[in-house]
Amino acid sequence: MIHAEVVDRIGLMGLTLTSREREEREMHSAVQRANALATIAAILLATICAAASFLDAFNSPSLQAHVQVVKINRFRRQLDGNDEVKMTLKMSMDLTSLFTWNTKQVFVFLAAEYETDTNSLNQVSLWDHIVQEKDHASFQVKVPTKYPLIDQGTNLRGKKVGLVLHWHIMPISGRMIQGKMPLSDFSLPDSYTTRS
Repeated sequence: MIHAEVVDRIGLMGLTLTSREREEREMHSAVQRANALATIAAILLATICAAASFLDAFNSPSLQAHVQVVKINRFRRQLDGNDEVKMTLKMSMDLTSLFTWNTKQVFVFLAAEYETDTNSLNQVSLWDHIVQEKDHASFQVKVPTKYPLIDQGTNLRGKKVGLVLHWHIMPISGRMIQGKMPLSDFSLPDSYTTRS
């Protein structure tokens, strides 16, 4: 291997260098430089992702939500013997505190929870929604339930049912965060409102 100082002197004297000598004289090739840049970019991206996930752990949301059962539209026993309830809900929610700069979207659903002799906890989803932007995270709606409340049997007459709001924060990077908030209770009628 020719020392760099000797190579410089040879170059000054007008002598030509071989291709191998020129490669040895160069500091780094284009491939090596591209590899170094890609490595630095990957390390920076991994650091930003880790920081985003770490900072999300310190976000303590203070959401506000209120749900009221406006009307029992249908309460009947299905042909297969299970109770079915369809109702209209009045909901107002402010979910903006669930959003951070690392939030991609928030999946929120309203569940009816009640106890029976068979199960200590029954959970049935009544309504769900995906909020993709913070600007749309505060809303008031009056809607029929998206999904009926169906029991495994005939346990719903006169039953006290609790409404619980559940949410799943889906981040751009990091782990998914979930939470829930009990809202209100209501009692179902003692008799069916419609026949199957």
